[in-house]
This record gives sequence, C-alpha cells and structure tokens, in this order.
Amino acid sequence: MKRVLLSLVIIMAAISCNKINPFLAEWDTPYGIPDFDSVKEKHYIPAVKMGIRQQQGEIDAIIANADAPTFENVVEAYENSGAILARVTGVLFNLSETDSDESLQKIVEKVLPMLSEHSNNIFMNPYFFAKVEKLHNEIDDLGLTQEQKMVLKKMYKSFVKNGVALDETSQARMREINKELSSLEFTFGNNLLAENNAFADRFGLSISEYAGAMASTEDRALREEMFKAYSSRGNNGNEYDNKELILKIMALRVEKAKLLGYETPASFILSDKMAGTPEAVDTFLAGLMAPAVAKAREEVADMQTIMDEDVKAGLLPEGSVIEPWDWAYYAEKVRKVKYALDEEQLRPYFKMENVRQGVFNTASRLWGLQFEKLDSIPVYNPEVEGFKVTDADGSLIGILLTDYFPRATKRGGAWMSNFVEQRVVDGVDVRPVIVNVGNFAKPTEDKPSLLTLDQVETMFHEFGHALHGLLSKCTYVSVAGTSVARDFVELPSQIMENWAFQKEVLADYARHYETGEVIPDSLVTKINAAETFNQGFMTTELVAASVLDMKWHELTSVEGVDPMAFEAAACKEMGLIDEIIPRYRTTYFNHIFNSGYSAGYYSYLWAEVLDKDAFELFKQKGIFDQNTAASFRRNVLEKGGSDEPMDLYRRFRGADPDPAALIESRGL
Repeated sequence: MKRVLLSLVIIMAAISCNKINPFLAEWDTPYGIPDFDSVKEKHYIPAVKMGIRQQQGEIDAIIANADAPTFENVVEAYENSGAILARVTGVLFNLSETDSDESLQKIVEKVLPMLSEHSNNIFMNPYFFAKVEKLHNEIDDLGLTQEQKMVLKKMYKSFVKNGVALDETSQARMREINKELSSLEFTFGNNLLAENNAFADRFGLSISEYAGAMASTEDRALREEMFKAYSSRGNNGNEYDNKELILKIMALRVEKAKLLGYETPASFILSDKMAGTPEAVDTFLAGLMAPAVAKAREEVADMQTIMDEDVKAGLLPEGSVIEPWDWAYYAEKVRKVKYALDEEQLRPYFKMENVRQGVFNTASRLWGLQFEKLDSIPVYNPEVEGFKVTDADGSLIGILLTDYFPRATKRGGAWMSNFVEQRVVDGVDVRPVIVNVGNFAKPTEDKPSLLTLDQVETMFHEFGHALHGLLSKCTYVSVAGTSVARDFVELPSQIMENWAFQKEVLADYARHYETGEVIPDSLVTKINAAETFNQGFMTTELVAASVLDMKWHELTSVEGVDPMAFEAAACKEMGLIDEIIPRYRTTYFNHIFNSGYSAGYYSYLWAEVLDKDAFELFKQKGIFDQNTAASFRRNVLEKGGSDEPMDLYRRFRGADPDPAALIESRGL
C-alpha cells in the first residue's frame, strides 16, 4: 500500500509541476480532439514516463486490493487505467506515421523500449495474473455480459501469450525479445520511408502515383527502370537495406513462439484468430491461387496480342514478350479495347472532395449520419481537415479527420487510426476521434486532386474502417471499434467498397471537376462491365503476398536463410507466373514486418468472403434497404470485439458465409 501511495504522490507532484505539458490532463479542446497546437516534441518523453508511472500505480492498487477479485475491481479497473499514456501514445504513434521527421523518429526509438518494458511488467506480473486467472476460471459463474466475458478472455490471453507462465529465465528472455522486436520493426518502417522518398526524388512521383505512371508511361525502358526501383526498395545494399533486419525480426519471432510452446510464429499468431491454424489459411489460399493464376494467364495472352501489334508496327523489337513492367501499361490498352474504358477519361469525374462527399452521403443514406465541416479545430498538419459526425437524432457520433495527400514525412499507403478510442468511463460515453489517411495526388495550380478508380475504392475502404471506429457502442476500450480479430477487421472496410461504383451512388458524387456534369450513363456502364477486369492479376498478386507472409511465419529457424532466395523459392512453389510479383515483396512488406499483419495478410481475402456474401443480402433487399443497414450497424459496426466474430456475422446474415461469393465476385 505504501508503494501505491508513493506512486500517487509522485504523479500529483509531477502534474502540479508540469501543467504546461498538454498530455497530463484531459484535452481542453472541442470534442476531445488532441491539442496539437500545444504539443511540442519536448512533451513526449516526460509524458510517457509520467503515464507509465500513473498506470503502474493504478495496477499496484488493483493488486493491493484485499477484497476478493471481481470483474469490477480487477478487469474494469485495468480497462480504465493509463489515461495519460493513452493520450500521449495516441498522438505520438499517429504522427510518427503521418507527420514524422528525424527528431520525432528518435523520440519513438527512445519510447518503444520503455513501453515494451512497461507492458512486460503488467503482463508478466504473477500477482496481477493470479486475480485475472481466478476470474477466468469462474467466468461462467460471474453473471457477466457477453462483452465482459470477451474482455476477460482477451485479458487472460494477453497474460498467457506474453509468457506469464514461463520460468524466470524464460521471462527475462521474453522481455528482451519484446523490446528488441519493437525497435527492429520501427527501424524497418523508417527504412522504407527513406526508400520511398528516394524513389520519389529519382522519378518525381510519390509511391502512390507509381501504379498510375506504370499504366500511362509509353517509354518501356523507363517503365522497366521504375519497376526495378520500386520492387527493390529495402534491397539496395545501402543503409536502408532491410534484409538483415528481416532475419533478425524473424529469428526473434521464431524464438518467441517456441518459448510459448508453439512450433512457428504463424501457429502462435493464429491461435486466437478466426482461421485458427496455419493449415486452415494455407488451404484457403491454395484454393484461390489456382483459379487466379489461370485467369492471369488469359490476361497475359490478351496483352501479348496487343504487344504483338506494337512489334509489327515497329514500336518494339522482335520477340518482345510481356514482362512485369509491361502489365499495367498493356492491361490499360486491353481495357480500352475490350471495354472502351480509359482511366484518364474517368479521373476528371473523381475530384477528391466530391468523392469524399459521396462517401459521406452513402453513410447518410444507410444510417442517417450527418457530417459537418469543422474549420476551427487543432490539426497536426495544414492539409488535415476535420468533420463532426452526428447521428440521425443529432447526437454526437465522433470526429473524423481526413489526411489525403502525400508528403515526405508520411509513409505510403492508406489507413485508419484512432487518436481517441470510444469507451465508457464512469458512465460517460467517450466518443472517438478517428483519422483516415491516404496518399492521393495533390492538387496543382490548375487542377484539383483527381482520383483513379482504385483510389476511389480506397477512400470508401478506409472510411469503412472509420465507421467501425465511429459507430462503436462498447463499454470497454480493449474490444471497442476495430479491436477485433485481424481476419474480421477488414469486413466493415471492404463491404463499403461495394457501394463505390453503384450507378445511383456514382450519380451522386461523380461530377466533372470543370463542367459539373454528372458522369454519363455510358461511362457508368463501362465501369460496371469492367468490374472483373484484370482480376487474375489483382488476385494473384494479393494471394502471392499472403502466401509469402505465411511462408515467412511458418519458419522454424532462419539459419541459412537468404531473404531473396527464400522469396524466389516461395514464389516458385506457389506457382506464381513470371509476369507477376507479390503485391509486397519481402523487403518492403511493411504490413507484416511493422504494421501488425504478420501471418495475417490473408485477412483481406478472408474478410472478402464475408463482405461479398454480406453485400449479397443488400443486393437482394436493396442496396439502401434500411432494415438491412440497421442490422449491419447493430450486429457488426457497433459491436467491435464484444462478441465472437462469426456469431456477429451470423446474426446479421442469418447463415454462415458462402465461400463461393469471393470467386464469383472476382470473375474467377
């Protein structure tokens, strides 16, 4: 008890002496948005240290409580702990991805080992675990709600998967592994950011513009040069080379899995996912690879026909065949021939602001949500825009920030994240602050940001994640919003893609940026006719990346492994054709080496089975049918991880998902 009181005294004294540190109190800002204007780099490390001390004091109090363990005085008390730490890490890690620089990266490098040690101190504490274990053993006799059961189960698994049952020597090693992994994974991400910026400096286009450039660049030699530069990121033998880093990461992941009694990292990671086992994932992916490659071979033949015409016209030398750097360029030619559809003809109708409004309007029609632009709120970068989201009855849903343009301080890709998580504390429903991040083309002096079809789909996708966070109606933060099984989290995002190119949705937002003309029916017809165009390629590269991920995480040792030789062997074994490479090659596979998708990249395809099957119900009932939309909101979007994922899905759909929906939707 003395230790608890001492911790509280330290915290109170520090707060009184550090009132200028904005992380040490609740944000005094509209809607609980972080006070970005007040945050300085000097605030991060002191706030992290204070946050750790605060939460450790709260946990000490849980342990010291002489009353019999209850859900309220153990689990709920832990769920409500760590307020300072949540505030500072919510800002620090989001900005390290979106608005970083060398000094911020150094701060994160210092903070990660501190947080790793703190996490280990929590989830290796035998006295804390004893209370949690007692509750877990009596879980069915405690009169808990389903959400409380899920929270307790998740908490118990966190202790077990962190090695609380290990002997002292093994626990010490586990601490070292966790600390080193957090540092290595962060370094991987920083290396990739540097490589992305080097690519941009060399070719004058961001990584997000690469796909469009490959489809439109006539100079074949330049396409080859860009392809090789893009596909060799992290594999250039320079200070940002990731190969040795990957081997260190995988060696530690293998060791960690074995310490916990698992043969491979994949078996450890998948033990609490929907798929359950590596074998289940491997079987699932194998069932997709064969039809995807077969379709891709047909696409190669179509492209080769057009390339042969270019050879006859003297544009290419005799014997020219489709290479990986030719795919996007000749696929676009095939699309023009087969569907009379030109990507550049479409982009003027997809002004970024119009597409975003179309996304908002879709949510309004489905769930009655309203979006109000906020002009006087703190933001972390001038390019960020904010929106107040309210329900049909006017009640606050949350705040959505959008950050859509590339910059040297932002990593590539698109994602959703939380600055503030939804939860209920002392009877108060804390509404979330969500951010959607993208890397779409920046507006120029004479032209707004115009999106490709793929980028339109991406905006709908990330907004689906945002909805999952915004509409959350959970009590406990550990299961709120997107805190669900990795292979379930993509359902809300991927189902939103289905609305993007529906005729009545396009009529709402697809307007020519110069004339205001609504996209013609003729173009809408072409877009929908080409819906399964190039799906052999797209499915193959996605499955290939998923298989590559599994191959890495099914290793039992990295001794003698050469990363690029390992990748080449994996691609050959899976039957990947020479004209296609995995969507992410090993040295720039940020999803699995830095972003939490290790042995989980398959989840995009796994969740697509769910999303296509779910959207079938919308098509049967009407894509804006209010009862169907309300059921999806009630059973999926609001529930987070408060129940078993498949139970949530069955309540919405009334049946198990039909695996054939994915194959059919991709035209395979």
